[in-house]
Amino acid sequence: MSSVNKVVLAYSGGLDTSVIVKWLQEEYQCEVVTFTADIGQGEEVEPAREKAQSLGVKEIYIEDLREEYARDYVFPMFRANTIYEGEYLLGTSIARPLIAKRMIEIANETGADAISHGATGKGNDQVRFELGAYALKPGITVIAPWREWDLNSREKLMEYCEIHKIPVEMKRGGKSPFSMDANLLHISYEGGNLEDPWSTAEDDMWRWTVSPEDAPDKATIMTITYKNGDITAIDGTSMSPATVIEYLNKIAGANGVGRLDIVENRYVGMKSRGCYETPAGTVMMKAHRAIESLTLDREVAHLKDELMPRYAKLIYNGYWWAPERVMLQTAIDQTQDVVNGEVRIKLYKGNVSVIGRQSESHSLFDANIATFDDDGGAYNQADAEGFIKLNALRLRIAANAKRDL
Repeated sequence: MSSVNKVVLAYSGGLDTSVIVKWLQEEYQCEVVTFTADIGQGEEVEPAREKAQSLGVKEIYIEDLREEYARDYVFPMFRANTIYEGEYLLGTSIARPLIAKRMIEIANETGADAISHGATGKGNDQVRFELGAYALKPGITVIAPWREWDLNSREKLMEYCEIHKIPVEMKRGGKSPFSMDANLLHISYEGGNLEDPWSTAEDDMWRWTVSPEDAPDKATIMTITYKNGDITAIDGTSMSPATVIEYLNKIAGANGVGRLDIVENRYVGMKSRGCYETPAGTVMMKAHRAIESLTLDREVAHLKDELMPRYAKLIYNGYWWAPERVMLQTAIDQTQDVVNGEVRIKLYKGNVSVIGRQSESHSLFDANIATFDDDGGAYNQADAEGFIKLNALRLRIAANAKRDL
């Protein structure tokens, strides 16, 4: 422990990480640098400065990373139509590589020889933070207090605060029954009654979306503009990546869009039940697939769909900085040069419907060929006979072989 002189801590200002500051100072006798990132969690991050100062921290980093998060992490992920186990839009997973990267940068800037985080030994985040850190700085020391200390309950944490005179803000209504984590893309809920997968999530748990039953009776229709696979405007108004997500969260959430209740397979081996709200991501997924359906070659689109589960698993498991993820991203991004145009979306009582798509520059849809009316010879239907017979050849051979047995 004495070999660690300075550590960069991912610091939220909450109970766990405030205890970790003092615990690091006491157990490792080291200087602590705190890093608090605003990645759109919807809460003020500046109060973390005063809390860190009260704990004797001298080097305090508080940074707005919303645009970087949206531009360099969320948007590239959505170019791949990424979804984990058929449902999860990876809102927590995709935030971790950015935090890990910035922690390593701060460690380099401050001369720190270690980083620390508040992720538990049962979760995925410990893996994501640490794989990212080791990929970017192989010799870094990682301190994970939840894997070392015996403060494994809220009661023990509160006792530690009392002993060490750590101020704790008691939220109105006492302890939340859920463990919540939010960023620009989503908010997650775990714990409490959600630990029983048969138990229904309570209506008052949800924060970003109205219940579909309570959503407006009139649909919301919007037009989303794409350039090279990324959203650049909504209803003709140009927007930055972070603004796009913020706007879609507001509009889609008001229409009851984006709720999810799943049991997922964690990388550490257990199944976990979680609830998620991802209003913007739900719309982005639907709209991006719609514009790709018009502009991507069939085999390119199908190959992307085959590669996507592997890409999703890499992000979920914490391999954003791994060479195979970078390789896949390069291939995915190359396909997006033609993904330009507009998608018209309808939001209504929890549903997202595509009601139009167009691309003046890169549409592969040829109405002269696709029409059910006379196409003027653009497509010779008689050609289909030979096509079918050639593709049926192996099936006919197999069928004849079976009859000969």
